[in-house]
Amino acid sequence: MTGRLGAIALRIWAVLVVLFLFIPIATIVLYAFNKSNIQSWPIQHFSTKWFSVAWHDSEVRSSLWLSVKAALFASLLAAVLGSMAAFAVHRFKFFGRDAISLLLVLPLALPGIITGIALNSTFTYAGVNLSLATIVIGHATFCIVVVYNNVIARLRRTAGSLIEASSDLGARPWQTFRLVTLPTLSTALVSGVLLAFALSFDEVIVTTFTAGAQNTLPLWIFGAIRLGQQLPEVNVVVSAVLVLTFIPVLISVRLTGRAGLR
Repeated sequence: MTGRLGAIALRIWAVLVVLFLFIPIATIVLYAFNKSNIQSWPIQHFSTKWFSVAWHDSEVRSSLWLSVKAALFASLLAAVLGSMAAFAVHRFKFFGRDAISLLLVLPLALPGIITGIALNSTFTYAGVNLSLATIVIGHATFCIVVVYNNVIARLRRTAGSLIEASSDLGARPWQTFRLVTLPTLSTALVSGVLLAFALSFDEVIVTTFTAGAQNTLPLWIFGAIRLGQQLPEVNVVVSAVLVLTFIPVLISVRLTGRAGLR
């Protein structure tokens, strides 16, 4: 009897936690269909007119395009540097390997404001103008960690005998990498890149210190909410960001899950 009551209590608690997390998100999505520009509850009339208004807003579209470019470049840069770092730490034994592994993960643990201030000071000291390139560099600092963690976890679970067997059969290093290593790591690498894209796309704190006068979509949302302007458009844009962030995360989880089952 006690065990059954405990199971029921845990289920109720889990439902309450899920509601606590997702009711605010559902509320924002509902307000995106509010016909009025005043946010009041209950919603009297529903409409999709704000979607058209947001889409035809040149500032929103330019911010969206900047966010997509920054996320794409940052995730691609993270894919190259993160996977290379994972290979180096996993394959070779050298002095300070554990320390380097810790340093690679550290940017994800540091508060974003520290990373942002450090990067902003570095760019100012070096005389680098804040632009798309500085945004990509800032986002890459934490995107690399995501790819690195995914790839090194897969490398640790991959049997070294596969590579040894390929070498014994006469395959060159590049052939082994292309035909054995890369297919083994493909799902981990792709899922890491997708997660990095999602993290970069909705990043705010580091972007604030590296974007300069430019506005990514999250910065546009933050500015509009802070000034109390264009709130119906903000609800629409936030709903779109939720969808654009959810899709790569879902694909990443499914890829990781399938690879784990195999």
